[in-house]
Amino acid sequence: MRGVTGRLMLLDTASLYFRAYFGVPDSVKAPDGTPVNAVRGLLDFIDRLVRDHRPGHLVACMDADWRPRWRVDLIPSYKAHRVAEERAAGPDAEEVPDTLSPQVPVIEEVLDALGIARVGVPEYEADDVIGTFTARATGPVDIVTGDRDLYQLVDDARGVRVLYPIKGVGTLQLTDEAFLREKYGVDGGGYADLALLRGDPSDGLPGVPGVGEKTAARLLDRFGDLAGILAAVGDPGSGLTPAQRRRLDEARPYLAVAPKVVRVAADVPLPEVDTALPHTPRDPVALAALAARWGLGGSLERLLTTLAS
Repeated sequence: MRGVTGRLMLLDTASLYFRAYFGVPDSVKAPDGTPVNAVRGLLDFIDRLVRDHRPGHLVACMDADWRPRWRVDLIPSYKAHRVAEERAAGPDAEEVPDTLSPQVPVIEEVLDALGIARVGVPEYEADDVIGTFTARATGPVDIVTGDRDLYQLVDDARGVRVLYPIKGVGTLQLTDEAFLREKYGVDGGGYADLALLRGDPSDGLPGVPGVGEKTAARLLDRFGDLAGILAAVGDPGSGLTPAQRRRLDEARPYLAVAPKVVRVAADVPLPEVDTALPHTPRDPVALAALAARWGLGGSLERLLTTLAS
């Protein structure tokens, strides 16, 4: 993070290449017929982001471990429905479409040849890498993700916002605290408590039975945070309904561990990387070979033109 001046853009890379894969037809192929829709879609996405938002620094944050053991030990159901194969050593295999998996190494090679910083840390998700970069940032931060979990990092005072793709790569929802208060009734700091209370089936988080998003927002508005809500459970005069009191009390074991699972880490041991947005490719020879091998064509050419400008 040394020498970071200007806007820092952090990409939740897997989230974006999944969206590219499903948003770009699989008829987009390399000369040998291999689908490269996720590769080209991601390059187009990065091109649009750089042109529209002009970051001074850019990091492609990676899932070195999409389902860290320390999270699973706390909540065994965490992402369990997305496990394709359990492995004794290393991360479990995630369910990924057959024609997407071979594209991921190509994406990594292209980013490296371009000179775009790519960071993944063993035993941590990309969300945690993003959380740590954000915590260390001294200037404004744009987080680009299709994962609402990262709304918890939104902080107007520090200039931290989330750019959330709504449709393709051209329409992004700019998520700041005003948006969060209007949509969810919380600010960035309260979003993690809202998420763990309501639960999230896509991540295997059970939540508190009977406490949906609106109820969670009302509880947080009334009692401030999760600690305040739990204190209210033990206070007969707090005004909780009997059903709410019972459900929250029964959920104490879950609520004791859920914050560590839901909140992104801010202390990941990041490697020293050059995050500056490259203006010329780091390895033009390797990049030319990749462009020819995978038929990256206009997608890569447009991005190179944008970076050079």
